[in-house]
Amino acid sequence: MRRLWISFTFVLLLSFLVLGWIGSRIYQEMPPIPEKVLTTNGKLLIDTHEIEQGQNVWQTMGGMEVGSVWGHGSYVAPDWTADWLHREAIFILDHWSQEDFNTSFDQLSEEHQAQLEGRLTALIRKNTYDPETKTITVDPLRAAAFESNLSHYTEVFSEGNTDYAIPRGAVTNPQRLRRLAAFFFWTSWAASTSRPGEQISYTNNWPYEPLVGNRPTGETVLWTGVSIIMLLAGISGLAWWYAARKEDEAELVPPEHDPLALWEATPSQAATVKYFWVVAALILVQMLLGVVTAHYGVEGGGFYGIPLSNWLPYSVTRTWHVQMGLFWIATAWLAAGLFIGPLVSGQEPPRQNWGVNLLFGALLVIVVGSLAGEWLSIQNELTDQVSFYLGHQGYEYVDLGRLWQIGLMIGLLLWLVLMIRVLLPALRKTGQQKQLVVLLTVATGAIALFYGAGLTWGQHSHLSMIEYWRWWVIHLWVEGFFEVFATTVIAFIFMRLNLIQPRIAAAAALMSATIFLSGGIIGTCHHLYFSGTPIVALAWGSVFSALEVVPLVLIGFDATEDLRRSRTSPWVQRYKWPIYFFVAVAFWNMVGAGLFGFMINPPIALYYMQGLNTTPLHGHAALFGVYGMLGIGLMLICLRVLVPGREWKEGLLRFSFWALNGGLMLMCLLSLLPVGLMQTNASVNHGYWYARSSEFMQTDLMQTLRWLRVPGDTIFFLGAVTLVIFIIGLKTGRSFQNSES
Repeated sequence: MRRLWISFTFVLLLSFLVLGWIGSRIYQEMPPIPEKVLTTNGKLLIDTHEIEQGQNVWQTMGGMEVGSVWGHGSYVAPDWTADWLHREAIFILDHWSQEDFNTSFDQLSEEHQAQLEGRLTALIRKNTYDPETKTITVDPLRAAAFESNLSHYTEVFSEGNTDYAIPRGAVTNPQRLRRLAAFFFWTSWAASTSRPGEQISYTNNWPYEPLVGNRPTGETVLWTGVSIIMLLAGISGLAWWYAARKEDEAELVPPEHDPLALWEATPSQAATVKYFWVVAALILVQMLLGVVTAHYGVEGGGFYGIPLSNWLPYSVTRTWHVQMGLFWIATAWLAAGLFIGPLVSGQEPPRQNWGVNLLFGALLVIVVGSLAGEWLSIQNELTDQVSFYLGHQGYEYVDLGRLWQIGLMIGLLLWLVLMIRVLLPALRKTGQQKQLVVLLTVATGAIALFYGAGLTWGQHSHLSMIEYWRWWVIHLWVEGFFEVFATTVIAFIFMRLNLIQPRIAAAAALMSATIFLSGGIIGTCHHLYFSGTPIVALAWGSVFSALEVVPLVLIGFDATEDLRRSRTSPWVQRYKWPIYFFVAVAFWNMVGAGLFGFMINPPIALYYMQGLNTTPLHGHAALFGVYGMLGIGLMLICLRVLVPGREWKEGLLRFSFWALNGGLMLMCLLSLLPVGLMQTNASVNHGYWYARSSEFMQTDLMQTLRWLRVPGDTIFFLGAVTLVIFIIGLKTGRSFQNSES
């Protein structure tokens, strides 16, 4: 065990040193934000702070929940960076074409088109930023293109656009619209202007736009090849190790009776039950919002003819859908930790239930307050300044206002105190169990503290640095340390049921955590290839994100072992469905995180696919398939132990399990995957802007493929409904069999 702890500590320290160094490089080389943008004849185009103020306008209206910027955000509206760049390019090319050839650009011969494209590339890619005056100088023709784009976006956001699921009145104030346009211009400028002394843009030539010379760089292709080699090497090494290892101890013979059959719930364990009722309610509401959000893709102005967008526009439903998903998953995990704590130590500190109830009240306030603030922000009921603190921050997965974020951080610290209180007696004991308890404590501390990365940016922070820290929250907090916490909790459950020996459980959990974090920490950078970051982020991110997939290849062995344990003794069958959900976690880890994740993570793949439907394909399969299924499994384990003496009626659980998994698979294979692949083909052949455009997405074929979400979504939703009915039945008694065991 000592060697395993040394390896775990070494991986943590070295990985965070590298990630911190990459962050410093991003800070040093991120695209500059000019104080002013002037034309070569001295006309003021963008005034001081208008770009930062435009970023705040974008945040207030929903930010990444209304289209995307640099490829990060939602999928119905365009990527504003790519859309602005293409519209600007076409405006300039048409102007030159009329001036030189007296016809539109698309009517020119290929030779004349190539001539003008070369001229445009030279104009757009030349970096005219002066670091001394902090000023960008542009040709007057680019200023005219700015005004043309401003007119277009004024119509989109003030009059609404059903193809984009943007309602009338999203932004109407002319000053705010101009600031918003200034922000879009800057993201496009950074994406198409060469870095000083280099031939690539600040976003590594993303998005693909051949009209201005934005094409994949050599480094994008090179590091894709290296990442694939690292993947193969990692799989080979892990398979070799797995085949060569020897079990140190004989297989444990399970006891004749359930070790927890006579467990009496402590006051704090009973107090956690209300968390699970909230989890059930949030699951149901989140699924309903998901149905509405998906439908907006084909009927942007309503829901089967009902003008729902007047009250709940797409930006609201998608924000709430994402936030509620995170809330119920996190609540299930936090409640599971509080419930399992007394099982770990065998005792409970005085007044522990008071703290559990206090935390519950705090979480309710944060959930309700943040959702209300986001609605008020998008409905233009809050100013841009107030919205950042009480409304909508505009950043996907961390949308909630800053004060609600701080409240959540305080809640997590309270949870940490409660967990340490209940784990402390077990930490003071000696024995084989202690190693697992120490790892559980480390994971608990990381969960509470690493959410603090979401508090590192301010209202006017640079977008590149916000993206760096945002992915600390999404990738490291959710996908990293929650994964370690879950692995440890599952190992402890099997150990507590005497289905696995304590030393083996601790060693397996520690080894899994080490292998996962060895790729996962630095692999965070695979989200940052094109976010105004230098090549160093692409190089390190591509290699280590490939290593993230390595442990997922053999995860089926663990799933098979869990299934085997579930059949070792008749009494273990009462834990059958929680274990089945743990097996589903392994399956979706392999498919959603591994297969669908690596499909988009190599640099050359992500260059064309970022922000297309291949992203929600990976997102739904990994977020719900892994973390959602795990949250449900943990919840069911706790509810099973809560009343150990009564057997469950399993019909609803059986239907729920297969409907959730089958519906999720149909959602992925019938709609998200084919839509994403069709978009990728369009991106490669015509440019990224086209893959996200209404011209492409509103074609009959694409609309049909989007409608094909209905079968999978319906089955998936029915699975959620039956799960909620089952949980309600545990309260009313209808989910229990009549006879007691």
